[in-house]
Amino acid sequence: MQDKSGDVKSKKLRTLPQIEKILQTPALKKFIQNHSQKAVADVAREIVNLFRKNILKGKEKVSEKKILKEIQKILLERQTLPLKAVINGTGVIIHTNLGRAPLSEDTIKHISDIGKNYSNLEFDLLKGRRGERTSFLENLICELTKAEGALVVNNNASAVLLILAGLAKGKEVLVSRGELVQIGGGFRVPEVMEESGAFLKEVGTTNQTSVKNYENNINENTSLILKVHKSNFRMEGFVGEATLKELVNLGKKYNIPVVQDLGSGCFLNSEDFGLAHEPTPFDSINSGVDLISFSGDKLLGGPQSGIILGKRKYTDFLRKDPLYRALRVDKLIISGLENVILTYLKKEATKKIPVWQMISIPLKDLRKRALEIQKELKKSNIKLNIFESKSTVGGGSLPGETLPTIVISVDSKISPHIQAQNFRNQSPPIIGRVEKDKFILDLRTIFPHQDEEVLQSVKKIFSK
Repeated sequence: MQDKSGDVKSKKLRTLPQIEKILQTPALKKFIQNHSQKAVADVAREIVNLFRKNILKGKEKVSEKKILKEIQKILLERQTLPLKAVINGTGVIIHTNLGRAPLSEDTIKHISDIGKNYSNLEFDLLKGRRGERTSFLENLICELTKAEGALVVNNNASAVLLILAGLAKGKEVLVSRGELVQIGGGFRVPEVMEESGAFLKEVGTTNQTSVKNYENNINENTSLILKVHKSNFRMEGFVGEATLKELVNLGKKYNIPVVQDLGSGCFLNSEDFGLAHEPTPFDSINSGVDLISFSGDKLLGGPQSGIILGKRKYTDFLRKDPLYRALRVDKLIISGLENVILTYLKKEATKKIPVWQMISIPLKDLRKRALEIQKELKKSNIKLNIFESKSTVGGGSLPGETLPTIVISVDSKISPHIQAQNFRNQSPPIIGRVEKDKFILDLRTIFPHQDEEVLQSVKKIFSK
């Protein structure tokens, strides 16, 4: 004889709607159009089965309305793209976790124009026949840097890999022990070298490497001298390293190419913005180095890419390597980089490239924006505190260097980590940092047009 609870469960199970009936409800019509009937049916079965299990556990109250609500919730989550635009209030200008360098409106427009239409990607309009896909871009880069030749691949790790595989496979490459770096994302120089088929020959010590240390390790199997930018750290105290010019002279003496991994690709004088000197491609080309490589999406301010510059005999040689085809960039990257390089040629970088706009914005402008936000929040009885602090460039460039900035923080009893979570839950999500036990937003990395969104999010979170 079935007990009373069993009768209740059986009765509830019989109230579960059939999948076909669910699919005919007007509430799901739009979802079927967007996702397909099969996709919606799969979700409906998933939810109904969940309700069935909960009924058997004695937990669930059943209604078609509740089931439909859960189905709609799942479908809405699945139609939302996981990659979202966020507001960067961290104060890290080139934030690796937040997509590195943001692109300018002009750059996005050019990418959009090329992406939504056919283009002369590999077609010579003058001669009416097939052309080289990156020739115009590489000519622009050479015009800007005065390098003999250029190549563009999909990131700087790829650039280093192509150089090593093309010029040093099966042979030794001399690298200072103090330059065997690892940067964000697990990029390790020794591992890239191993993957390329070249053999690492460490020279000098972690803190002291002279040009003599390189020379003492040259033998008949030496193919390259590689100098690596330290990127995201610096050494102080009893330290010394061979200069690029010394290595260039050594390379000429023994007829060995000298390659420099320059890292971030800074095309402006960082000293002009109150920062330490960041090596530029111009410095390297003037030193006579054979090849350099750097990122396109860091201080250059473009889309993700790796750029190789230097002697034409080497860039032409690497262009013929089968690996180059696997690493080459598409039309969207090419169009984005074209626009960025043209911006530098027009000397408009500080006005149009977001990274340099952020670096160059005066402190007084940041303070003015903070006061305007504070004034508006006061109307909602929300107390906003304004402080001076420090921003960093990030992206593996100018390690230890900071820029004065203005940060804002709401006077609240809510813990800073809960505040951080609340801001991340906004639309768009807002990412800040915790400093001195306060959750703060750094205005240097928040675009002025985003101030209104920040203001409205603060009201939602802190209004009583």
